[in-house]
Amino acid sequence: MNLLKKLSEAQGPSGNESVVRAIIKKELKPYVDEMYTDKYGNLIARQKGKGVSVMLAAHMDEVGLMVGEVDSQGKIFISAIGGLEPITLLGENVQLITSKGKKLEGLITTRDIQDSHELEELPGMGNLYVDVGMTREEVDKAGVIPGDYVYIVKDYLELGEGGNFVSGKALDDRVGCYMLIELAKKLKKSKGNMYYVFTVQEEIGLFGAKTSVYSIDPDYAIVVDVTESGDGKIGGAVKCLGKGPVIVVKDGEMMTTRCINKWLFDIARKNKIPFQPDVSDFGTTDALNVAVSKGGLPCGVVGVPVRNIHTTTSVAHKQDIKDAIKLIELLLKNPPRICL
Repeated sequence: MNLLKKLSEAQGPSGNESVVRAIIKKELKPYVDEMYTDKYGNLIARQKGKGVSVMLAAHMDEVGLMVGEVDSQGKIFISAIGGLEPITLLGENVQLITSKGKKLEGLITTRDIQDSHELEELPGMGNLYVDVGMTREEVDKAGVIPGDYVYIVKDYLELGEGGNFVSGKALDDRVGCYMLIELAKKLKKSKGNMYYVFTVQEEIGLFGAKTSVYSIDPDYAIVVDVTESGDGKIGGAVKCLGKGPVIVVKDGEMMTTRCINKWLFDIARKNKIPFQPDVSDFGTTDALNVAVSKGGLPCGVVGVPVRNIHTTTSVAHKQDIKDAIKLIELLLKNPPRICL
């Protein structure tokens, strides 16, 4: 999965997805008939067909950081882009690209602990800062200003015997981007009119998904994303690594379309693909905005379970990714017509 490694290690926080978009464009070019970037930054690729029009969507952006302010000592305080737990950021190596184009290396740290009672308190985002080893004057000269992106640097790893597990940053949702690229290769001869949509700014409000539907007008959509694994949680895991893709029935914000879910369930059972139905009271995906754009759109969600979501140490199982690709491929070789 060299492509997944490349996607995971690429920098693409919300609002700054251009590097990821360039990788995807290069990989997709041989397999699609047309491709363009819309006004909002979504990448849309099409394989022309005479059948049903289907939208497959995955988001390019990742949670991230940017400069909030710089204090008198040159400490660069940071602001979160999307949902990040401050405790998971301590000690991370980062790169900061300044407004003058200068690259600074640094690490995320917090104020010194003064007594044992402070050890019991988890640091908030406001207590974290980037140390680049510079004075305030040197930081100013380098061109550091509020709004500069701070990029977390993390290598992609393969874990376990046989490398069956993968770990890295931004698996949410570079796993989905990887899956869409692989599906474009496999569905080139599909009878459907296939759209592959790589959205922006999912992590801060699902914004790209909402605008992307307007230019393509599909018959229905399937959103591909990752979902928090329940491995190791008290009460038993609901979604486990290695037990197949997740088919979302309900999340914290929406219900997916029943007939799409039935298609997926039936295909999985018929082809002995393990799967995990998901009913959750928390979280959501791009499907929320896709489903209510224009006049409304039937929508399904296929997910891959991931441990430690929204951290740089996310973990996924290769077989879950492969099974999710196979499930969607079998459905869309000859896409069925929607029946509500």
